[in-house]
Amino acid sequence: MIKNGAITFVGVLMTGILFAQPEKPKNYKRFDERWIHFGFMLGVNTANFKAVPVNDAYSSYGLKSLETKRQPGGQVGIVTTVKLGHPIVRLRFIPTLSFQERAVRYYYQDPDPSVTKDVFLEERVNSTNLDFPLMLQFRTLRINNFAAYVLVGGQYSFDLQSQEDASQNFIDPFIKIKANDFQGQVGGGLEWFAPFFKFGFEVKFSQSFSNSLIQDNSPVSKPIDRLYNKVLWISLIFEG
Repeated sequence: MIKNGAITFVGVLMTGILFAQPEKPKNYKRFDERWIHFGFMLGVNTANFKAVPVNDAYSSYGLKSLETKRQPGGQVGIVTTVKLGHPIVRLRFIPTLSFQERAVRYYYQDPDPSVTKDVFLEERVNSTNLDFPLMLQFRTLRINNFAAYVLVGGQYSFDLQSQEDASQNFIDPFIKIKANDFQGQVGGGLEWFAPFFKFGFEVKFSQSFSNSLIQDNSPVSKPIDRLYNKVLWISLIFEG
């Protein structure tokens, strides 16, 4: 009991000390007075699919398991942030060039009944996307030179590398996905105000609203009912 009381006392004391700290001089004081800001974004991502196999995947194709695995990528973008009548509510638009890769793994029943090990097959899907996210940003008021925010919105993506219209190679088949995709996004971040610019660290997640798979009856697409794009984005944002 004495130990718990001491911990509580120390916690209350530390909280009091933190709140009693004098306000530090604020950098870039006029940032919140401007209605529009520009900057750039650099980041990394991990892309994946949410894969849904067909109902009779095992009985029809011998598919025992369908898995997906995240793969690393990167992105670069141009930032435009518009204040919507109040410092804590903003509209953010970041046209982005992103590079993504996803892996789909198939585990099949070996046709030889004497073999207990599954037949393994992996297909990789690469994308070079033009992304157009439009997000509402809800930011806290500044605490000295720091602030935090949450994001909600959506984006349209166009895959420059899509093989949507390519002829299928049934000797070495590949997964076709649609070039156009619409995704919902949520995220959040932290901001630090330097004397002449603002630096942000942001994490967000996006997922497709609709199925991205093009079913062309190839051996790699037949066992799959639906594929949804999923991406985790980690970005550094600089605004002036």
